[in-house]
Amino acid sequence: MATSSPYDILFQPVKVGPHTARNRFYQVPHCCGLGHVRPQAHAAMRAMKAEGGWAVVSTEEAEIHPTSDLAPYAEQRIWDEHDIPALKLMTDAVHAKGALAAIELVHNGAHAYNHLSRAPLFAPSDMTMESTYPKQARAMSLADIQAFRRWHRSAARRAMEAGFDIIYVYAGHRMSLAQHFLLPEYNQRTDEYGGKLENRVRLLRQLLEDAKEEVGGRCAVALRFAVDEVMGSDGMEWHKEGRQIVQMLKDLPDIWDVNISNWSNDSATSRLQRHEGYQTPYIEFVKQETNKPVVAVGRITSADYMVSLVKDGIVDFIGAARPSIADPFIPNKIRDNRIDEIRECIGCNICVSSDGLGVPIRCTQNPTMGEEWRRGWHPEHIEAKQSDQQALVVGGGPAGMECAMQLARRGYQVTLAEATKELGGRGLAEAKLAGLGAWKRVVDYRLSDMQTRANLDIYYDSQLTSEQIIELGIDNVFIATGTHWRRDGVGRSKRVAMHNDGSLPLFTPEDVMANQLPSQQQMPHVLIYDDDLAYLGGVIAQQLVDQGYRVSLATSATMVSPFTDITLEQATIQRQLLQSGAAVILSHTIHGTVDKQVQLSCNYTGKVQSIAADGLLLVTERIRHSQLYDELLAMPAHGLRHVELIGDAATPGLIADAVYSGHMAARNFEKPAAEVEQQIFRRELISLKPMI
Repeated sequence: MATSSPYDILFQPVKVGPHTARNRFYQVPHCCGLGHVRPQAHAAMRAMKAEGGWAVVSTEEAEIHPTSDLAPYAEQRIWDEHDIPALKLMTDAVHAKGALAAIELVHNGAHAYNHLSRAPLFAPSDMTMESTYPKQARAMSLADIQAFRRWHRSAARRAMEAGFDIIYVYAGHRMSLAQHFLLPEYNQRTDEYGGKLENRVRLLRQLLEDAKEEVGGRCAVALRFAVDEVMGSDGMEWHKEGRQIVQMLKDLPDIWDVNISNWSNDSATSRLQRHEGYQTPYIEFVKQETNKPVVAVGRITSADYMVSLVKDGIVDFIGAARPSIADPFIPNKIRDNRIDEIRECIGCNICVSSDGLGVPIRCTQNPTMGEEWRRGWHPEHIEAKQSDQQALVVGGGPAGMECAMQLARRGYQVTLAEATKELGGRGLAEAKLAGLGAWKRVVDYRLSDMQTRANLDIYYDSQLTSEQIIELGIDNVFIATGTHWRRDGVGRSKRVAMHNDGSLPLFTPEDVMANQLPSQQQMPHVLIYDDDLAYLGGVIAQQLVDQGYRVSLATSATMVSPFTDITLEQATIQRQLLQSGAAVILSHTIHGTVDKQVQLSCNYTGKVQSIAADGLLLVTERIRHSQLYDELLAMPAHGLRHVELIGDAATPGLIADAVYSGHMAARNFEKPAAEVEQQIFRRELISLKPMI
């Protein structure tokens, strides 16, 4: 007899229209940078979710027509019948693993660019497109609306032909035409599609009715709906128009997929929303208004919290995008009582950033994400060792931990030597900064795994020299010795050392992470110079403000922490800093220090301004710790079989890059160079067959 589990409720089947989902785990639509450009990679990535136990696996948004062209970003496309074979790759792959396949149909309206198609832009009313490109969308005529309904209906038919079980009508994230008609900010019409709420809902109702009529009960029709814009009375609120819309449409969709808008709120980072289930207060009313199943998200990773959401009658499905990226096997691990093996999402939005960069998806926790087809990587399985070789990994930061863990998983005897008293390196150090506590999961997951492996020995307080490495007699050495931050101002904007008269104490992020700054009384005013332009400058500035320092943040960029624009945080970060009283100085480069003043030069005019400060904190560039590697290579006849530099010591970057580097080194160990190179350059080629 099977043993009951407190999580059994999560594995009950749920009816969705004409189909039955095998459990309550639902991968909601999320972008992945693969889309119509890389259909084989896309199918393999989604299939991995299905293999991991997700009952429903969705695409990203799928453009229904050339008037909703998001090029150069690689979303899905279902413009005509030529898109069906690529989409069928995904549905076949997902069905083969026992899951239902869902597609999110979309027309993005003024959120589309149409740079490729050069088609006219459509919106409920005349308005500027949502980018810096100087182009406007035109108000849709009634004929345009009828055409849009035909396009949407035709896309639903093609989706059914492609094998999808669930077809979405999409009204969320402030990205879809269907939602734009709902919002008075976008919709100033005076006809039957504008004005009172009933009129603004009309198009959404028609799209749902059209889709249901077209599929004729053979597919489920889902509604993805943002119930609140998190703008207060300036936007839609869940307890007002959001709730009224749910009441109006009630049981028309076969399933409600509910969230908050815009994307930066729905996919808020752990830095800005530190607790899972942060969307629950907005969406918990929905099941009170409908008899149809409800799915919702909120970076949910706790199995106990999942159970509470179901038992409390808040959702029928546990929705996930980012947690399913960090660990595609969450459902199976919960089912098999392997909860301690889950790679929990850290909420860093590196996955989101790939969409902004127009490149395939990646993940800090899961280095195999996006590499399922190109490299043949599986998140739970790795090729067994090819010999009885042993390996030494020097450095226990993110790259070293990942490399050591994966080598041990392959079956090699591994020694990990860490120079300090604890593992984690920058992963542990940065997790101590305000708002980044969830990042410690990168360390915790790997340490927990490594501690279970008898073939992996960890040595702390072990700063090895090149001679000691040779003496150990381990023939394969991976050097993951990391970096340290520069103290001379050299960075992307200044390639020579700044003038420094020694009148101001200088600090770097390492001093903050080690809690070694003088107190606010000793150093009341800190000027932070950020030429790194990622996240650390803004994080440190906010932390010091919160600790009572007077902070000036100078940066060479035109905004604070510009990298965070593609992790959906930038506007909030800059707003919070300004609201907390920090002084922000944009578009200036460090010139030097003179008489307890920091000199900054304008990027455009060269004009120098001097700012009195009590300390200068530089966030500029890192210096690689490659000395040990260089020494080993320089030693004549050192006798080592394999020496490899990995992580930040090889190429400073994000923690995600370091983890990926360590993972790749472990995967490629003892593989022929030609095979490794072939995997790097495996790519999808566009057919030259002419369209008929």
